[in-house]
Amino acid sequence: MRNLTLLTDLYQITMANAYFLKGMHDKRAVFDLYFRKSGRINYAVAAGLQQACEYINGFGFSAEDLDYLKGLNLFGGDFLEYLSTLRFTGGVRAVEEGTLVFPEEPILTVEAPVLQAQLLETALLNIINHQTLIATKASRVCVAAEGAPVIEFGLRRAQGPDAGVYGARAAVIGGCRATSNVLAAKMFGVPPSGTMAHSYIMCFPDEYAAFAEYAKLYPDNCTLLVDTYDTLRSGVPNAIKLFKQLKAKPGWKGAEIRLDSGDLAYLSKRAREMLDEAGLADVRIIASNDIDEYVIDALKTQRARIDAWGVGTRLITGGDMPALGGVYKLSAFEGEAGALQPKIKLSDAVEKITNPGVKELYRFYSVDTGKALADLIALRGEKLDFQDGFTIIHPTERWKKTALTGFTARKLLTGIFKDGRQVCAPPSVADISAYRARELGTFWEEITRNQTPHIYKVDLSDGLYELKTGMIEKQIDLSPDSRVG
Repeated sequence: MRNLTLLTDLYQITMANAYFLKGMHDKRAVFDLYFRKSGRINYAVAAGLQQACEYINGFGFSAEDLDYLKGLNLFGGDFLEYLSTLRFTGGVRAVEEGTLVFPEEPILTVEAPVLQAQLLETALLNIINHQTLIATKASRVCVAAEGAPVIEFGLRRAQGPDAGVYGARAAVIGGCRATSNVLAAKMFGVPPSGTMAHSYIMCFPDEYAAFAEYAKLYPDNCTLLVDTYDTLRSGVPNAIKLFKQLKAKPGWKGAEIRLDSGDLAYLSKRAREMLDEAGLADVRIIASNDIDEYVIDALKTQRARIDAWGVGTRLITGGDMPALGGVYKLSAFEGEAGALQPKIKLSDAVEKITNPGVKELYRFYSVDTGKALADLIALRGEKLDFQDGFTIIHPTERWKKTALTGFTARKLLTGIFKDGRQVCAPPSVADISAYRARELGTFWEEITRNQTPHIYKVDLSDGLYELKTGMIEKQIDLSPDSRVG
């Protein structure tokens, strides 16, 4: 990954300058990266950690960067000299890529000198927000597909090369079997997949000639696009004619047709009938054309006969959810005595009130079923007794309680950087995707379904709840409005 240190908002650098001039730049700070509750999704699939690590490992201002900053006439020589040798020296904890996460849960936590932690904010949000968004969308599409293969087709509609490449990576993490993006396939070791375009067929004297030539070149990867002229009168009949010839030869491995326009429910059902009547029940039907989880659900309701899905624009762009809404918020800062002190941000919007302190994240699993029961956001070092059961309590409506018994508890945040050094090797994209599949399997389908999902319980520990409410009450008491009247 190229040096992205200047991939930041200007105010990050002006704040860093202010910390430096005030002599605060080496004070420790803790920031949490998480996403806020949205009505569009119930969970997210964490992704982008590998690229975040590459960014942190490469963090440092080049001579060209410093010349540019000097030319802005905003920063003094001492600050620019300090930046010239600046490297990340802090720690990072994060959930593994592919982990299902829920609103308010830390996906990644940075503990570092405040100047460094502040400068990381924008790029980390850019990387984690984007890939988590696409991985989540892919997961939703694959849930709708109910095990049928989904192929990522989105490069030409992605919002730039990086979005196409890293979006393809995230899509595979989220459950896509392959990508049409050759560069992404090469970079991340995932299967490339592709068929043909309408223009290819139009360059031949007729449709059958185009099909025959393609099959001659790629007999083991023969997917024919059948809607260039007329799907049912021309495309499918010509494919059947060719497939019958191929099936009569030794080594037949089956083939596919692709529908890319029209009424996919009707066309797939009719095409399936035609293929079956021709003795080609082993020929699969792939559908594309602005597919997403909602389209798949609708087509399944109409009993469409589709075996695999090519999903492009609405996946690679996030479709109906153009941004994840992840934020990066200060949760602790070094006090006068050198110890970390919890910090909280208040707001009239309840969902924007932050959770203070340095935190741990736990997930409880049923011993009997292996299914996830609930999550717990707690304070680091808080004494928690899981031996004789545990009671989950709603983070705001504390009268709502669920007693847990017969469970195991797992810490979700793991060390990624310590003292500025990466302490774990990144897994392959294939391994991350397999982990995500196992993770998804630990949740009841009522939690992960796309429509009206059941609420998954995420609790604040007693210690965190009491700290948060106490800090809110203290701030209210100090507010000028509270002294009026």
